[in-house]
Amino acid sequence: MTTPVKSADRTLDILEALATAGPSTLSELTRALDIPKSSLHGILRTMAARGWIEATDTRFRLGLKALRVGAAYLDTDDSVGLLAGILDDLAARFGETTHLGRLDGADITYVAKRESVHPLRLYSAIGRRLPAHATALGKALLAARPADELDALLPDPLPALTPHTITDRIALHAELAAIRSRGYAVDREENTEGIVCVARVVPLRDPATDAISLSIPRTRVSESTVDEIAAALADAVDKASSARRFL
Repeated sequence: MTTPVKSADRTLDILEALATAGPSTLSELTRALDIPKSSLHGILRTMAARGWIEATDTRFRLGLKALRVGAAYLDTDDSVGLLAGILDDLAARFGETTHLGRLDGADITYVAKRESVHPLRLYSAIGRRLPAHATALGKALLAARPADELDALLPDPLPALTPHTITDRIALHAELAAIRSRGYAVDREENTEGIVCVARVVPLRDPATDAISLSIPRTRVSESTVDEIAAALADAVDKASSARRFL
């Protein structure tokens, strides 16, 4: 294993902490990262001078440089470009929020989205990171992994985002087996209360890291709705797979 360079390691820890916790004071960052305040203050000054963070009177937050680098990642990502039109079509057909999510360890990160046309809809943001076991996107991708890899991948205990989140490992394994059998995942208020989400894996890599989903408030969902969305997602995955062959 390569030994990390301490200053670089600390700089990245700061960026990740601000991305996760939001604007933070010097004392909060010192406690969270266990970096001596004198060392931390010097790193923060350098990062602010380079535009990676911004400083107010009492807090530090991510700066415009971080936004530009994040945007560059999305602009150069083949999967985002390939699936952009497919997300557009799904959003236009159903009028609901659609996402492209990517598995990152035990979490799922939104890398693209299309907004619902309805006032009542799921709150989400590109770059938001959630426990994979609590989302349809994440469960679809976890189900695509060998069962013997999952226990090492997932945290213990499994965190609950709502009262409906599956936190029992045996129950989660049973759920993932059912997803493998039917080919799609359903999140019934496991991520956000009042929201149902349906997702399918898009096998652009091996192992698969991406999935697409459609999220709908529970009040607009019936079993036939879930079936219709699952079928539409299957068609979308077929289109993406066909397009991938011509890249």
